[in-house]
Amino acid sequence: MSDGTVDTAPEDSSGTALIGQLMRGLGQSPRYRLARRLYHRHETFFPPIFFLGGVTWDALTLQRIGALIDNVTLGLYLVLLGSFIVLTLLDRNDCSLHPSLRALNTWSIGAIQFLAGGLFSAYVIYYTRSASLTTASLFLLVLVSPLVANELIWSRKRSSYVLIGLYFLAVFCYFTFLLPVLLGTMGFWVFLASGVLSIGIVFALLLFLCLQGVFRDLRSFVGVLCLIGILFGGLVTFYVQGWIPPIPLALRHVGVYHDVEKTDDAFLLRQEEGSKARFWAQKGDDPFYYSSADTVHCFAAIYAPTDFQTRVAHRWQRYAPGRDAWVETDRITYQVVGGRNNGYRGVTFKRRVEPGRWRVSVETAAGRPIGRISFEIIASDSSREASFTTRRYE
Repeated sequence: MSDGTVDTAPEDSSGTALIGQLMRGLGQSPRYRLARRLYHRHETFFPPIFFLGGVTWDALTLQRIGALIDNVTLGLYLVLLGSFIVLTLLDRNDCSLHPSLRALNTWSIGAIQFLAGGLFSAYVIYYTRSASLTTASLFLLVLVSPLVANELIWSRKRSSYVLIGLYFLAVFCYFTFLLPVLLGTMGFWVFLASGVLSIGIVFALLLFLCLQGVFRDLRSFVGVLCLIGILFGGLVTFYVQGWIPPIPLALRHVGVYHDVEKTDDAFLLRQEEGSKARFWAQKGDDPFYYSSADTVHCFAAIYAPTDFQTRVAHRWQRYAPGRDAWVETDRITYQVVGGRNNGYRGVTFKRRVEPGRWRVSVETAAGRPIGRISFEIIASDSSREASFTTRRYE
Protein backbone atom coordinates (compact mmCIF):
# COMPACT_ATOMS: atom_id res chain seq x y z
CA MET A 1 0.00 0.00 0.00
CA SER A 2 1.46 3.30 -1.02
CA ASP A 3 1.80 6.10 1.43
CA GLY A 4 -0.69 8.90 1.11
CA THR A 5 -2.50 11.62 2.98
CA VAL A 6 -6.18 11.99 3.52
CA ASP A 7 -7.80 15.39 4.19
CA THR A 8 -10.16 15.27 7.11
CA ALA A 9 -12.48 18.03 8.19
CA PRO A 10 -12.11 19.07 11.79
CA GLU A 11 -14.92 18.11 14.08
CA ASP A 12 -17.49 20.80 14.60
CA SER A 13 -17.49 22.50 17.94
CA SER A 14 -20.87 22.75 19.61
CA GLY A 15 -21.10 26.45 18.71
CA THR A 16 -20.15 25.92 15.07
CA ALA A 17 -22.51 22.95 14.80
CA LEU A 18 -25.36 25.05 16.15
CA ILE A 19 -24.62 27.84 13.68
CA GLY A 20 -24.39 25.30 10.87
CA GLN A 21 -27.74 23.78 11.80
CA LEU A 22 -29.30 27.24 11.96
CA MET A 23 -27.91 28.32 8.59
CA ARG A 24 -29.01 25.06 6.93
CA GLY A 25 -32.50 25.54 8.32
CA LEU A 26 -32.62 29.10 7.04
CA GLY A 27 -31.26 28.02 3.66
CA GLN A 28 -34.34 25.85 3.14
CA SER A 29 -36.64 28.83 3.61
CA PRO A 30 -37.77 30.54 0.37
CA ARG A 31 -38.10 33.85 2.22
CA TYR A 32 -34.53 33.64 3.49
CA ARG A 33 -33.21 32.87 -0.01
CA LEU A 34 -35.19 35.81 -1.39
CA ALA A 35 -33.84 38.12 1.32
CA ARG A 36 -30.29 36.95 0.60
CA ARG A 37 -30.68 37.58 -3.14
CA LEU A 38 -32.08 41.06 -2.51
CA TYR A 39 -29.26 41.81 -0.09
CA HIS A 40 -26.55 40.80 -2.57
CA ARG A 41 -28.27 42.62 -5.43
CA HIS A 42 -28.44 45.90 -3.48
CA GLU A 43 -25.60 45.42 -1.00
CA THR A 44 -24.32 48.96 -1.58
CA PHE A 45 -27.53 50.45 -0.18
CA PHE A 46 -28.31 48.05 2.64
CA PRO A 47 -25.48 48.89 5.11
CA PRO A 48 -26.67 52.49 5.71
CA ILE A 49 -30.21 51.15 6.09
CA PHE A 50 -29.02 48.68 8.72
CA PHE A 51 -27.13 51.47 10.48
CA LEU A 52 -30.23 53.67 10.61
CA GLY A 53 -32.20 50.63 11.75
CA GLY A 54 -29.92 50.34 14.77
CA VAL A 55 -30.36 54.05 15.49
CA THR A 56 -34.15 53.79 15.24
CA TRP A 57 -34.25 50.72 17.48
CA ASP A 58 -32.37 52.62 20.19
CA ALA A 59 -34.65 55.62 19.91
CA LEU A 60 -37.65 53.36 20.53
CA THR A 61 -36.26 51.10 23.26
CA LEU A 62 -33.52 52.91 25.18
CA GLN A 63 -34.49 53.72 28.75
CA ARG A 64 -32.03 55.52 31.03
CA ILE A 65 -28.38 55.52 31.99
CA GLY A 66 -27.69 52.66 34.35
CA ALA A 67 -30.79 50.61 33.46
CA LEU A 68 -29.87 46.92 33.72
CA ILE A 69 -31.67 45.89 30.53
CA ASP A 70 -29.90 48.61 28.54
CA ASN A 71 -26.48 47.69 29.94
CA VAL A 72 -27.01 44.01 29.13
CA THR A 73 -28.35 44.78 25.65
CA LEU A 74 -25.45 47.07 24.77
CA GLY A 75 -22.99 44.52 26.19
CA LEU A 76 -24.52 41.86 23.94
CA TYR A 77 -24.23 44.27 21.01
CA LEU A 78 -20.51 44.62 21.76
CA VAL A 79 -19.96 40.86 21.82
CA LEU A 80 -21.85 40.39 18.55
CA LEU A 81 -20.09 43.35 16.93
CA GLY A 82 -16.69 41.91 17.84
CA SER A 83 -17.71 38.49 16.50
CA PHE A 84 -18.87 39.83 13.14
CA ILE A 85 -15.77 42.02 12.83
CA VAL A 86 -13.61 38.92 13.37
CA LEU A 87 -15.61 37.02 10.73
CA THR A 88 -15.28 39.88 8.25
CA LEU A 89 -11.53 40.27 8.71
CA LEU A 90 -10.91 36.52 8.50
CA ASP A 91 -12.86 36.34 5.24
CA ARG A 92 -11.25 39.42 3.70
CA ASN A 93 -7.78 38.08 4.45
CA ASP A 94 -8.59 34.69 2.88
CA CYS A 95 -8.34 32.80 6.16
CA SER A 96 -9.92 29.38 6.50
CA LEU A 97 -13.55 29.51 7.62
CA HIS A 98 -15.94 26.70 8.47
CA PRO A 99 -18.74 26.50 5.85
CA SER A 100 -21.37 27.47 8.42
CA LEU A 101 -19.35 30.53 9.45
CA ARG A 102 -18.82 31.43 5.80
CA ALA A 103 -22.58 31.29 5.28
CA LEU A 104 -23.12 33.47 8.35
CA ASN A 105 -20.50 35.90 7.08
CA THR A 106 -22.88 36.76 4.23
CA TRP A 107 -24.62 39.08 6.67
CA SER A 108 -21.54 40.41 8.47
CA ILE A 109 -21.47 43.88 6.94
CA GLY A 110 -25.18 44.41 7.55
CA ALA A 111 -24.87 43.11 11.11
CA ILE A 112 -21.87 45.37 11.79
CA GLN A 113 -23.81 48.37 10.53
CA PHE A 114 -26.89 47.56 12.63
CA LEU A 115 -24.88 46.88 15.79
CA ALA A 116 -22.66 49.94 15.31
CA GLY A 117 -25.75 52.06 14.69
CA GLY A 118 -27.36 50.72 17.86
CA LEU A 119 -24.26 51.24 19.99
CA PHE A 120 -23.22 54.69 18.82
CA SER A 121 -26.74 56.08 18.76
CA ALA A 122 -27.10 54.90 22.37
CA TYR A 123 -23.86 56.68 23.24
CA VAL A 124 -25.05 59.87 21.53
CA ILE A 125 -28.34 59.73 23.46
CA TYR A 126 -26.56 59.12 26.76
CA TYR A 127 -23.96 61.82 26.28
CA THR A 128 -26.43 64.47 25.12
CA ARG A 129 -28.52 63.72 28.21
CA SER A 130 -25.41 64.19 30.33
CA ALA A 131 -24.52 67.65 29.00
CA SER A 132 -25.75 70.40 26.75
CA LEU A 133 -25.38 69.95 23.01
CA THR A 134 -22.92 72.85 22.87
CA THR A 135 -20.69 71.33 25.53
CA ALA A 136 -20.70 67.86 23.99
CA SER A 137 -20.64 68.88 20.31
CA LEU A 138 -16.98 68.05 19.64
CA PHE A 139 -17.21 64.63 21.24
CA LEU A 140 -20.50 63.94 19.46
CA LEU A 141 -18.69 64.46 16.16
CA VAL A 142 -16.44 61.57 17.17
CA LEU A 143 -19.43 59.39 17.99
CA VAL A 144 -21.20 60.01 14.67
CA SER A 145 -17.99 59.42 12.69
CA PRO A 146 -18.82 55.69 12.22
CA LEU A 147 -21.63 56.74 9.87
CA VAL A 148 -19.10 58.65 7.77
CA ALA A 149 -16.78 55.63 7.85
CA ASN A 150 -19.37 53.34 6.23
CA GLU A 151 -17.71 53.44 2.84
CA LEU A 152 -14.27 52.72 4.32
CA ILE A 153 -15.59 49.49 5.84
CA TRP A 154 -16.08 48.20 2.29
CA SER A 155 -12.45 48.84 1.38
CA ARG A 156 -10.32 45.72 1.82
CA LYS A 157 -7.18 47.83 2.10
CA ARG A 158 -8.46 49.92 5.00
CA SER A 159 -11.08 47.70 6.61
CA SER A 160 -8.78 46.23 9.27
CA TYR A 161 -7.87 49.65 10.61
CA VAL A 162 -11.39 51.07 10.42
CA LEU A 163 -13.11 48.07 11.99
CA ILE A 164 -10.61 47.68 14.83
CA GLY A 165 -10.71 51.42 15.51
CA LEU A 166 -14.51 51.32 15.44
CA TYR A 167 -14.57 48.44 17.91
CA PHE A 168 -12.11 50.08 20.31
CA LEU A 169 -14.17 53.27 20.33
CA ALA A 170 -17.35 51.26 20.96
CA VAL A 171 -15.80 49.30 23.85
CA PHE A 172 -14.24 52.40 25.44
CA CYS A 173 -17.48 54.39 25.32
CA TYR A 174 -19.35 51.45 26.85
CA PHE A 175 -17.03 51.16 29.83
CA THR A 176 -16.93 54.93 30.43
CA PHE A 177 -20.54 54.78 31.63
CA LEU A 178 -20.66 51.16 32.85
CA LEU A 179 -17.76 51.39 35.32
CA PRO A 180 -19.09 54.52 37.10
CA VAL A 181 -22.47 52.80 37.42
CA LEU A 182 -20.89 49.64 38.87
CA LEU A 183 -18.45 51.47 41.16
CA GLY A 184 -20.86 54.19 42.27
CA THR A 185 -18.32 56.94 41.62
CA MET A 186 -16.68 58.82 38.78
CA GLY A 187 -13.46 60.63 38.04
CA PHE A 188 -10.29 60.60 35.98
CA TRP A 189 -9.02 57.29 37.37
CA VAL A 190 -12.31 55.54 36.63
CA PHE A 191 -12.16 56.92 33.09
CA LEU A 192 -8.55 55.76 32.76
CA ALA A 193 -9.49 52.30 34.04
CA SER A 194 -12.18 52.14 31.35
CA GLY A 195 -9.55 52.86 28.72
CA VAL A 196 -7.07 50.29 30.04
CA LEU A 197 -9.79 47.63 30.19
CA SER A 198 -10.82 48.46 26.61
CA ILE A 199 -7.22 48.22 25.42
CA GLY A 200 -6.92 44.79 27.06
CA ILE A 201 -10.06 43.47 25.34
CA VAL A 202 -9.13 44.80 21.91
CA PHE A 203 -5.52 43.62 22.26
CA ALA A 204 -6.76 40.08 23.00
CA LEU A 205 -8.89 40.26 19.85
CA LEU A 206 -5.86 41.47 17.86
CA LEU A 207 -3.74 38.57 19.11
CA PHE A 208 -6.40 36.11 18.00
CA LEU A 209 -6.57 37.71 14.55
CA CYS A 210 -2.78 37.69 14.34
CA LEU A 211 -2.64 33.96 15.11
CA GLN A 212 -5.23 33.37 12.38
CA GLY A 213 -3.04 35.14 9.82
CA VAL A 214 -5.02 38.37 9.40
CA PHE A 215 -1.92 40.48 9.95
CA ARG A 216 0.60 38.98 7.56
CA ASP A 217 3.46 41.25 8.54
CA LEU A 218 4.61 43.08 11.65
CA ARG A 219 4.07 46.47 10.05
CA SER A 220 0.29 46.06 9.71
CA PHE A 221 -0.01 44.74 13.28
CA VAL A 222 2.00 47.65 14.68
CA GLY A 223 -0.07 50.04 12.58
CA VAL A 224 -3.29 48.86 14.24
CA LEU A 225 -1.66 49.15 17.68
CA CYS A 226 -0.63 52.72 16.86
CA LEU A 227 -4.21 53.50 15.84
CA ILE A 228 -5.47 52.22 19.20
CA GLY A 229 -2.85 54.31 20.98
CA ILE A 230 -3.87 57.44 19.06
CA LEU A 231 -7.56 56.90 19.83
CA PHE A 232 -6.80 56.29 23.50
CA GLY A 233 -4.62 59.39 23.73
CA GLY A 234 -7.24 61.46 21.93
CA LEU A 235 -10.04 60.38 24.27
CA VAL A 236 -7.93 61.08 27.35
CA THR A 237 -7.19 64.54 25.94
CA PHE A 238 -10.91 65.10 25.38
CA TYR A 239 -11.56 64.13 29.00
CA VAL A 240 -8.87 66.40 30.43
CA GLN A 241 -10.16 69.32 28.34
CA GLY A 242 -13.71 68.74 29.60
CA TRP A 243 -15.08 67.86 26.15
CA ILE A 244 -16.52 64.52 27.26
CA PRO A 245 -19.78 64.92 29.23
CA PRO A 246 -19.75 63.64 32.84
CA ILE A 247 -21.76 60.50 32.21
CA PRO A 248 -23.63 58.87 34.05
CA LEU A 249 -24.95 62.18 35.44
CA ALA A 250 -27.80 63.77 33.47
CA LEU A 251 -29.50 67.12 34.00
CA ARG A 252 -33.25 66.60 34.21
CA HIS A 253 -34.19 70.22 34.93
CA VAL A 254 -32.63 73.57 35.75
CA GLY A 255 -34.39 76.89 36.29
CA VAL A 256 -34.24 80.22 38.12
CA TYR A 257 -37.09 81.08 40.48
CA HIS A 258 -38.22 83.70 42.99
CA ASP A 259 -38.67 81.04 45.64
CA VAL A 260 -38.11 77.30 46.09
CA GLU A 261 -39.74 75.47 48.97
CA LYS A 262 -39.49 71.80 49.92
CA THR A 263 -42.71 70.15 51.03
CA ASP A 264 -43.15 66.42 51.65
CA ASP A 265 -41.38 64.75 48.72
CA ALA A 266 -41.75 67.62 46.27
CA PHE A 267 -40.34 71.08 45.61
CA LEU A 268 -42.59 74.08 44.99
CA LEU A 269 -41.09 76.41 42.38
CA ARG A 270 -42.46 79.96 42.49
CA GLN A 271 -42.15 82.15 39.43
CA GLU A 272 -43.82 85.15 37.88
CA GLU A 273 -46.73 84.54 35.60
CA GLY A 274 -45.74 85.32 32.06
CA SER A 275 -46.42 84.24 28.54
CA LYS A 276 -47.30 80.62 27.85
CA ALA A 277 -44.13 80.29 25.82
CA ARG A 278 -42.01 81.28 28.80
CA PHE A 279 -43.96 79.05 31.17
CA TRP A 280 -43.70 75.95 29.00
CA ALA A 281 -39.99 76.54 28.51
CA GLN A 282 -39.80 75.64 32.22
CA LYS A 283 -36.72 77.76 32.82
CA GLY A 284 -38.41 79.78 35.53
CA ASP A 285 -38.01 83.55 35.69
CA ASP A 286 -36.23 84.92 32.64
CA PRO A 287 -36.09 87.85 32.79
CA PHE A 288 -35.98 87.97 36.58
CA TYR A 289 -37.54 91.20 37.89
CA TYR A 290 -35.55 91.86 41.03
CA SER A 291 -36.17 94.06 44.04
CA SER A 292 -33.97 94.42 47.12
CA ALA A 293 -36.21 92.04 49.09
CA ASP A 294 -35.93 89.23 46.52
CA THR A 295 -33.73 86.14 46.55
CA VAL A 296 -32.66 84.48 43.30
CA HIS A 297 -32.92 80.68 43.47
CA CYS A 298 -31.36 78.22 41.03
CA PHE A 299 -33.08 74.84 41.18
CA ALA A 300 -31.58 71.79 39.46
CA ALA A 301 -32.56 68.12 39.25
CA ILE A 302 -29.70 65.78 38.34
CA TYR A 303 -30.20 62.13 37.49
CA ALA A 304 -27.66 59.62 38.81
CA PRO A 305 -27.90 55.81 38.89
CA THR A 306 -28.88 53.95 42.05
CA ASP A 307 -26.20 53.90 44.79
CA PHE A 308 -24.22 56.57 42.95
CA GLN A 309 -22.93 59.48 45.02
CA THR A 310 -20.92 62.52 44.00
CA ARG A 311 -20.68 66.25 44.60
CA VAL A 312 -21.87 68.86 42.12
CA ALA A 313 -21.58 72.63 42.06
CA HIS A 314 -23.55 75.67 40.92
CA ARG A 315 -21.17 78.25 39.50
CA TRP A 316 -22.82 81.69 39.51
CA GLN A 317 -21.39 84.15 36.99
CA ARG A 318 -22.22 87.72 36.00
CA TYR A 319 -21.33 89.26 32.67
CA ALA A 320 -19.07 92.31 33.02
CA PRO A 321 -19.50 94.46 29.88
CA GLY A 322 -16.44 96.57 30.66
CA ARG A 323 -14.22 93.48 30.68
CA ASP A 324 -16.25 91.58 28.08
CA ALA A 325 -16.01 88.51 30.30
CA TRP A 326 -18.00 86.36 32.71
CA VAL A 327 -17.00 86.96 36.31
CA GLU A 328 -17.55 84.26 38.91
CA THR A 329 -19.35 85.45 42.03
CA ASP A 330 -20.03 82.16 43.84
CA ARG A 331 -19.43 78.44 43.53
CA ILE A 332 -21.69 76.40 45.81
CA THR A 333 -21.40 72.61 46.08
CA TYR A 334 -23.72 69.93 47.41
CA GLN A 335 -23.99 66.14 47.47
CA VAL A 336 -25.99 64.22 44.86
CA VAL A 337 -27.36 60.77 45.68
CA GLY A 338 -28.63 58.64 42.81
CA GLY A 339 -31.72 56.51 42.45
CA ARG A 340 -34.53 58.95 41.52
CA ASN A 341 -35.84 58.89 37.95
CA ASN A 342 -36.65 62.60 38.08
CA GLY A 343 -33.23 63.38 39.49
CA TYR A 344 -31.76 64.43 42.81
CA ARG A 345 -33.05 67.93 43.52
CA GLY A 346 -30.86 70.71 44.82
CA VAL A 347 -31.11 74.48 45.11
CA THR A 348 -28.68 77.35 45.62
CA PHE A 349 -29.56 81.01 46.01
CA LYS A 350 -28.15 84.53 46.00
CA ARG A 351 -29.16 87.80 47.59
CA ARG A 352 -28.05 91.34 46.74
CA VAL A 353 -27.47 90.76 43.05
CA GLU A 354 -26.80 93.38 40.40
CA PRO A 355 -28.96 93.81 37.30
CA GLY A 356 -27.53 92.44 34.08
CA ARG A 357 -26.81 89.15 32.35
CA TRP A 358 -26.24 86.15 34.58
CA ARG A 359 -25.69 82.45 34.17
CA VAL A 360 -25.42 79.43 36.44
CA SER A 361 -23.35 76.45 35.35
CA VAL A 362 -24.18 73.08 36.87
CA GLU A 363 -20.98 71.07 37.00
CA THR A 364 -19.17 68.27 38.77
CA ALA A 365 -16.86 68.96 41.70
CA ALA A 366 -13.98 68.67 39.22
CA GLY A 367 -15.52 71.39 37.04
CA ARG A 368 -16.87 69.26 34.19
CA PRO A 369 -20.08 70.91 32.87
CA ILE A 370 -23.42 69.12 33.16
CA GLY A 371 -25.60 71.99 32.00
CA ARG A 372 -26.11 75.74 32.17
CA ILE A 373 -28.89 78.29 32.38
CA SER A 374 -28.58 81.92 31.29
CA PHE A 375 -30.97 84.66 32.36
CA GLU A 376 -31.25 88.41 32.76
CA ILE A 377 -31.89 90.29 35.99
CA ILE A 378 -33.85 93.53 35.64
CA ALA A 379 -34.32 96.01 38.46
CA SER A 380 -38.01 96.01 39.34
CA ASP A 381 -39.83 99.32 39.55
CA SER A 382 -41.60 99.86 42.89
CA SER A 383 -44.83 100.60 41.05
CA ARG A 384 -44.72 97.31 39.17
CA GLU A 385 -47.23 94.72 40.31
CA ALA A 386 -46.33 91.09 39.76
CA SER A 387 -48.46 87.98 39.98
CA PHE A 388 -46.92 84.60 40.71
CA THR A 389 -47.63 80.96 39.96
CA THR A 390 -46.27 77.85 41.64
CA ARG A 391 -45.10 74.71 39.90
CA ARG A 392 -44.67 71.40 41.69
CA TYR A 393 -41.57 69.32 40.91
CA GLU A 394 -41.55 65.81 42.35
